[in-house]
Amino acid sequence: MAKLAKLDDIVSLCKRRGFIFQSSEIYGGLASCYDYGPLGVELKRNVREAWWKDVVRMRDDVVGLDCSILMHPLVWKSSGHADKFADLVTVCKKCNTRTRVDHLEDHADEHTEHVPVETALVDAADLDKKVCPNCKTVGKFSEPMAFKLMFETQMGANADDTMTLFLRPETAQGIFANFRNVMDSTRVKIPFGIAQIGKSFRNEVTTKAFIFRTREFEQAELEFFCKPGTDEEWYEHWKQRRFQWYIDHGIKAENLRFRDHDPDELAHYAKACVDVEYKFPFGSGDWQELEGIANRTDFDLRQHQRGMRTINDWHEAGGDLQKITLKDEDPEYFKGPLSYFDEQAKERYIPYVIEPSAGIDRSTLAFLVDAYDEEEVDGKTRNVLRFHPTIAPVKAAVFPLVKKHGMPEFATKIANDLKSSFSCFYDQKGAIGRRYRRQDEAGTPYCITVDGDSMEDNTVTLRERDSMEQTRVSADQLKSLLIEKLGL
Repeated sequence: MAKLAKLDDIVSLCKRRGFIFQSSEIYGGLASCYDYGPLGVELKRNVREAWWKDVVRMRDDVVGLDCSILMHPLVWKSSGHADKFADLVTVCKKCNTRTRVDHLEDHADEHTEHVPVETALVDAADLDKKVCPNCKTVGKFSEPMAFKLMFETQMGANADDTMTLFLRPETAQGIFANFRNVMDSTRVKIPFGIAQIGKSFRNEVTTKAFIFRTREFEQAELEFFCKPGTDEEWYEHWKQRRFQWYIDHGIKAENLRFRDHDPDELAHYAKACVDVEYKFPFGSGDWQELEGIANRTDFDLRQHQRGMRTINDWHEAGGDLQKITLKDEDPEYFKGPLSYFDEQAKERYIPYVIEPSAGIDRSTLAFLVDAYDEEEVDGKTRNVLRFHPTIAPVKAAVFPLVKKHGMPEFATKIANDLKSSFSCFYDQKGAIGRRYRRQDEAGTPYCITVDGDSMEDNTVTLRERDSMEQTRVSADQLKSLLIEKLGL
């Protein structure tokens, strides 16, 4: 039975084995920023690839996109981020800790979805009953204030042509802004989806638990466009599809659950929303959001149709978003540039959108936590990451038993041959048992050892990570056997 991992165990392993490092560590580090090391970058890449394969490559109704991080400021005016994307925060007068107002409640869970300022204002009325999460003082808080979550930057060579831009807080808006481009340049028809993986940035008031909540993170988002009236069916489809994806890639079913958003918790644009939650080893209730699936209705495309009509106003205002008000919606909005004409039904409408939105960093952390195990072997503790082969950073490791008698050359030839099909690591340093343990801790599914018999009969020892069972196999059949076992 797998040992329940503690966050400290994961952080220690990540630093020790080169999965994840603190960013700028030689200068004391930068809070909430992390760098992926040699094993971590492979793990994260495999998580990313597994998502893309399932959501895009294996389907005929989804295409991909890679949008610029920097976008026209009116994108964020139209989406509502420029005006409303903020948290209500307060400061403890005793310890000076700054906290989101909605996080002062005695929740069993904390969620990534930000509470609208209007809702948080209701909570703020009872600050005299709230407890500081740092020093536990009751009711000693400053007047709440809005804290904007988008990072601002400047684009331009000099002061005369400088424009204020934002680092995107989500990847979804780039998809909506390119809806017509995709429609005009491909043969897709409703229902279809547009998927994207990319960096997003949020100036979070408080970060949390290693890479669980950071200010710079990677999102994997799908906007699936469908005909109004079919949205509930597609909502259920993507709920089940995304839940099963985690199980198919090694997450234990008992560590996953759905949590439906309450009506008063829903974002203003959402008809329905559910979180896929994972039982992380931290937090007040352990269950934390891993991914959200939302029915966004036709809100986004309608908003951008309104925003497109404000471009002249924006120029006249000198690019000042605060002076811009979105135009009233055209009474015939369903005929606008972001509408869809159904040739078969001979009708035009604004598509509804189902959005599965996952965090690649958060998913990577969940896979690390779920794979972590400790067990006693021959009186010693064996640390092992039981990764699903698809996401394991290294698929196989090759060792010569000793550094002589032609074994290194034989092993190197095998390793180079395997590298053409999957990630493979070569190691000839240290006792063979220690080399096995290093690969167990890295999550490598298989180890191949070249020994004296290999030089006589062309066989090698194949060791399986989880069971530690060893079998002799022909070197000529090794590659095809591993491809079969790894499911590649």
